[in-house]
Amino acid sequence: MLSMIVSQELYMIPSMRSLTAEEYVEAFKSFLDHSTEHQCMDEFNKTQMPNIMAGLGAGKSTLNVLGVGSGTGEQDLKMIRILQAVHPGVFIDNEIVEPNPQHVAAYKELVNQAPDLQNVSFIWHQLTSLEYEQQVKERGTHKKFDFIHMIQMLYRVEDIPSTIKFFHSCLDHHGKLLIIILSDSSGWASLWKKHRDCLPATDSGHYVTCSGITEVLRGLGVQHHVYELPSGWDITECFVEGDAVGGRMMDFLTGTKNFLGTAPPALRRRLQEALCQPECSSTRDGRVIFSNNLSMIVVES
Repeated sequence: MLSMIVSQELYMIPSMRSLTAEEYVEAFKSFLDHSTEHQCMDEFNKTQMPNIMAGLGAGKSTLNVLGVGSGTGEQDLKMIRILQAVHPGVFIDNEIVEPNPQHVAAYKELVNQAPDLQNVSFIWHQLTSLEYEQQVKERGTHKKFDFIHMIQMLYRVEDIPSTIKFFHSCLDHHGKLLIIILSDSSGWASLWKKHRDCLPATDSGHYVTCSGITEVLRGLGVQHHVYELPSGWDITECFVEGDAVGGRMMDFLTGTKNFLGTAPPALRRRLQEALCQPECSSTRDGRVIFSNNLSMIVVES
């Protein structure tokens, strides 16, 4: 009888699983709504991007831009507008590699609503970066780009060194590759290094931060410069029992659907304790702010 009760209890515990593409979009939105990630990128755009973009193209009448893992396009369009301001009158040929159909649809909608992009053409490739790379190699045509950006996307790539090597090879003379990745000073870095046992196997991404990328770049022998920018993520709701927003945040943190509802209580507790450690977060006005510091890596051709 006891074994029957135990097996019934086990049967009633839902199993943990990774987020689907649609669920990831929802969890990511919750992250953006409560973090300063985009504000941090805006600060970089304002203070550094005009100088970085000034040297692109060397007087060409068309600038070729490639966004890899561009998501819904907000950051892409901000950078295109800076490019327009720095290189007035130049035509911008913008290509996008993005596998998520929802993101592609949202990006297209954003472009349709933008009246100031007359001198810009858009081509979307609904592919992963690896599928795009294979397609380019199969066709044997290697289009060169003046500016390539990979914003917060290398966590989902199978072979990071080979991906960076390929896209760097797509740069034209005087071209630049921008990689935005989590900083080694971020709470993510501490979580992944010190508290990896708190993260479930359903978290399918790579645990990579800036130092992992600069190591690859040094191996390739390419010049690069790193800019560090502070960013925070308010995760207070992660500690509020039954809070829907907190639930989505934990799903994003762990890459797991309904982590709080499906994870063993001990794992849940361990992760919540890890998130409160000083190397991961700080407390401001009673709110728990997780460190989401970013590294902007500018790579020369």
